[in-house]
Amino acid sequence: MLRTFLCVRSVTRSLMPRSKRPRPARIGTHGGTFHCDDALACFLLKLLPSYKDAEIIRTRDPELLSGCDVVVDVGGEYDPQKHRYDHHQRSFGESMHSLKPEKPWQTKLSSAGLVYFHFGTQILATRLGLKEEDPVLHVLYDKLYENFVEEIDAIDNGISQWDGEPRYAMTTNVSARVGYLNPRWNDKDQDTEAGFRKAMELVGTEFLDRLDYYHCAWLPARSLVEEAIQERFKVDPSGEILVLAQGGCPWKEHLFSLEQVLDVEKPLKFILYTDLGGQWRVQCVPAGLRTFQNRLSLLEEWRGLRDEELSRVSGIPGCIFVHSSGFIGGNHTKEGALEMARKTLAQQTESSPSSS
Repeated sequence: MLRTFLCVRSVTRSLMPRSKRPRPARIGTHGGTFHCDDALACFLLKLLPSYKDAEIIRTRDPELLSGCDVVVDVGGEYDPQKHRYDHHQRSFGESMHSLKPEKPWQTKLSSAGLVYFHFGTQILATRLGLKEEDPVLHVLYDKLYENFVEEIDAIDNGISQWDGEPRYAMTTNVSARVGYLNPRWNDKDQDTEAGFRKAMELVGTEFLDRLDYYHCAWLPARSLVEEAIQERFKVDPSGEILVLAQGGCPWKEHLFSLEQVLDVEKPLKFILYTDLGGQWRVQCVPAGLRTFQNRLSLLEEWRGLRDEELSRVSGIPGCIFVHSSGFIGGNHTKEGALEMARKTLAQQTESSPSSS
């Protein structure tokens, strides 16, 4: 009787409806050779709580892709309402600017840029514990696009940085390093799954490292640069020399931005700060963010000289060096570094305000 009871109970249990667990979300992307944009797009999506445990389906099969919650870099469709984010179709030409006119960037978006455009503020807010409307978050959002994601968009879409032939090859950017993770053409094993996981980890780690740097180091430097600009006339009557309260901080981009925000009339020429050894550096302000030309370089006759010879030629005690290109020099004291900047300013002529 007991055996019969146990048997019936077992059969009854097997016939009872089991509670269905919700299946994990599915992120679809193409199989085969992978690129930096699809690796970053998938990584970014998995930073969202709703896709944290998502399964990544790598295929070009339309039927399999149709069962995915979100599809990136494949499918020939851009439809945010359906979470379809491909950029390869002829009809696609969207950029940050076209989707949001107040954004200046006109580079055609890749799948990474599309995911960042639609989910970037939510991703950053989740990572940093900020509200999506926080102004700090929007500064970081723009900074990360301009200095990380846009490059990936441009490379994937075949957009060059320059016209004509480049002077040298760039083969170590993150897109190139992701590409090297694909199987070689003559490898016997052409499976790309393991390489794609490594690609996601590589580009994702760099994205998060860059976010951490901009949040914890780059952004706090802005207040130091602003303070230096406000105090510049106490340093020198010209108002063209800044002294940073702390050396080593990233100042260039903040300086160009704050010159406009604070309506600085006379362009700033020199930055003074201490190095790790406590010695003073005088560095020229470049003509722009992405140029090696200076608004005003240190004097030609000082360049390449060091120590006593430099002090003798310049007439300034305590000199350490001036770089052969004239973009930076050193002195043992703040007064000496300041004098190097002042003497250079004094020899500046109206007809040649910026020497290279």
